[in-house]
Amino acid sequence: MTPEEVEAVCRERGIRLVRFLYCDNGGIIRGKAAHVDRLVDRMRTGIGLTVAMQAMNSLDQLQPVDGMGPVGEIRLVPDPDTFTILPYAPDTGAMLVDHVRLDGEPYEAGPRNFLRRMSDRMAERGMVFSCAVENEWSQALVEDGRYVPVDESLCFSTVGFTATAGATDDLVAALEQQGIDVEQYYPELGHGQQELSVAPRPAVQAADIQILVRETIRGVAAGRGLVASLAPKPWPDAAGNGGHIHFSLWDSAGERNVLHDPTGRFGLSTTAERFIAGILAHLPALLAITAPSFNSYRRLLPQHWSSAFVCWGPDNREASIRVPSTFWGMEERSTNLELKPTDASCNPYLAFGALIAAGVDGLAQELQPPEPIDVDPATLPDREREAAGAHRYPETLQEAITALERDDVLLDALGDLLARSFLAVRRSEWEAYSAMDEDDQYRGHFLKY
Repeated sequence: MTPEEVEAVCRERGIRLVRFLYCDNGGIIRGKAAHVDRLVDRMRTGIGLTVAMQAMNSLDQLQPVDGMGPVGEIRLVPDPDTFTILPYAPDTGAMLVDHVRLDGEPYEAGPRNFLRRMSDRMAERGMVFSCAVENEWSQALVEDGRYVPVDESLCFSTVGFTATAGATDDLVAALEQQGIDVEQYYPELGHGQQELSVAPRPAVQAADIQILVRETIRGVAAGRGLVASLAPKPWPDAAGNGGHIHFSLWDSAGERNVLHDPTGRFGLSTTAERFIAGILAHLPALLAITAPSFNSYRRLLPQHWSSAFVCWGPDNREASIRVPSTFWGMEERSTNLELKPTDASCNPYLAFGALIAAGVDGLAQELQPPEPIDVDPATLPDREREAAGAHRYPETLQEAITALERDDVLLDALGDLLARSFLAVRRSEWEAYSAMDEDDQYRGHFLKY
């Protein structure tokens, strides 16, 4: 769409404000809004943003990052193809933006720019990285200033379907109105816990969709007087909320699933195994990007079905990478891999991009994955588990950050400015939350994600 076409739709539909949305290094969705009378100009010139915002953590504490101080500005330039009308916000539209320097070049610390660069790496190999997120969230009521689950339903129970039927119908309708294809929904294990998955798309589009899905989940809930939290661990005694990434690799024409080989182990190609090997090789550092909050590591525990050891296996829900069984008659189309240690506190542009960087390193070095594990790795004797390469994850955000600081492949992929600002933001969050009591730690994440 051209800027004039977007404006015409806005005037026809009575849209007054259009949000220019982005996700920052703290995984927080932020933005500014342009009035329809200025929309065409702002779509061409962008909206000004201080360079300091990529050094702002999720507690709105500005971090000292060289090049991200009070002097300097970039532009939030919207992608017209992402324009959508927000069903949960009266007379409001939205677009996802790129961070652009004043000279018109992509900003080095722009998350969407990073994912586009990593997608180009896949294109150089004649492949497209396609993915989608399975979002889990906790639907809550506010009682006496406390957030309590909206129901006490059991996993997949029809009681859970009934308890949230109205809100769920509103959510699915709102996603459909934005052109987002819903694949599955069901009440999950935790009280008030929901899960919804959408159709896979090429990486940049998939990250854009993930931002809109997160916004829609929370916006629809608010419209019904509820609070939806995608925090990795909403309450101490509740099931954790994951954001598992399902992904596949396709040829440049989108006709052949490069992961699929009916003669290979578990129906996987050599390319698939090398990509898996790259991810596993970089996983301790990758966690700082895919599970990047203080709260994330309260979810990533052994025997919690969230994964806690570096390993892979067929339909193993305790493995870092699960190889899902394919569907009858759709073997090639349904071949995909699931990355388990991810959640919605991550920036999807960074998470998808880092996942690509790790996998491409596996392709470039022709790495071989360790032997797959077909049992719960926590049940193996320590010596046997270590011999199989199933090492325990970093157990805190601090440990994951340290691993990322030592991973030249991921740091080089991110680039100097993005890497420095990301590490500064996430390290500051570790320090800030470590100084809080447990109630404030949980509440802080519950409200932000």
